[in-house]
Amino acid sequence: MRRWAEVFTSWYEKYMFIIIPGSLIVGFIFSQFLLPFVSWTPYVFGYVTLVMALGCGLEHLKRVLIRPAPIVLIIFLSHIVAPLFAYVLGWITFGAHSDYTVGLVLFTSIPLGVSSVLWVGLSHGNVALMLALVVIDSALSPFVVPFLIEFFFGTQIAFDSMRLMKDLFVIVVLPTFIGVTLYECSGGKLKKMTTPIAIPLSKVGFTAVVMLNAAAIAPHIVQLKNDMLVVIPSVIIVVAVSYIVGYFGSYLLLSPSREIRVTLSYAAGMRNISLGMVLAMSYFSPMASVPVVLGIMIQQPLATLFHSCMKRWVPLHKEEFKLNQGSMRDL
Repeated sequence: MRRWAEVFTSWYEKYMFIIIPGSLIVGFIFSQFLLPFVSWTPYVFGYVTLVMALGCGLEHLKRVLIRPAPIVLIIFLSHIVAPLFAYVLGWITFGAHSDYTVGLVLFTSIPLGVSSVLWVGLSHGNVALMLALVVIDSALSPFVVPFLIEFFFGTQIAFDSMRLMKDLFVIVVLPTFIGVTLYECSGGKLKKMTTPIAIPLSKVGFTAVVMLNAAAIAPHIVQLKNDMLVVIPSVIIVVAVSYIVGYFGSYLLLSPSREIRVTLSYAAGMRNISLGMVLAMSYFSPMASVPVVLGIMIQQPLATLFHSCMKRWVPLHKEEFKLNQGSMRDL
């Protein structure tokens, strides 16, 4: 069973850049069939978050908190610099009051993506740091997301910020807390014990969340197809700039190692799009969901491109490879 799970997980991670956009397309095509199951999305997402948190204990968080500079920097880059850029780009392209502008800002406001942990591992970054960053940023999301939306748009859009905070606690913070607690109670053994079933199911669950949200917005996408020629390039620019900001922003730490540069690049560039889609569909107009949906299709291929660039232009030293292998075993 464990061998099968390892093969499946390896296959999924290798072809994720195809599977995720493919699930979007399936969601669009079979929208009518999938719509009755859209209400399941928050619960499936909560499960995915729980499985992710099972790999992170207090020791991982302690290592990061002892040296908080990367945390502060990534929050600054991801939730201040990137949203500001997204808002300015949206304001110039669509207007400050446009739902597309809201969607671009929402994309840069949501927590760091769980899938970034996979890419950091593949690119020999600091896996333990990335996982801890995801957990910490997810825990902050009930405060960060409503604050940024209020800050940029104020009364221009109507949404229940308190309900948004409550839902974020339920579907993100609570599963994260439970996962970390179970890790500590079991000494990390529970993750290893449940891996053959839990990990493959979490991959399927992640794909299901994307598919169901795609089905939910499919009827609206058809009506907005004329806007796509402008929206798609805007999303590509925002995602690409996020990667660039993460990479070059890491130099603010003064002589950062290769693994830190890799880690902060993926942290800034990849967001928890499944959560973003849940929030967009629950609190904002369908038009605001469009940039978030497109973000899924774009951030994975760009992650592949960034991975190739790092392998070609930023060689890995043997010492860093050994350290990375150790951090992967710890998880």
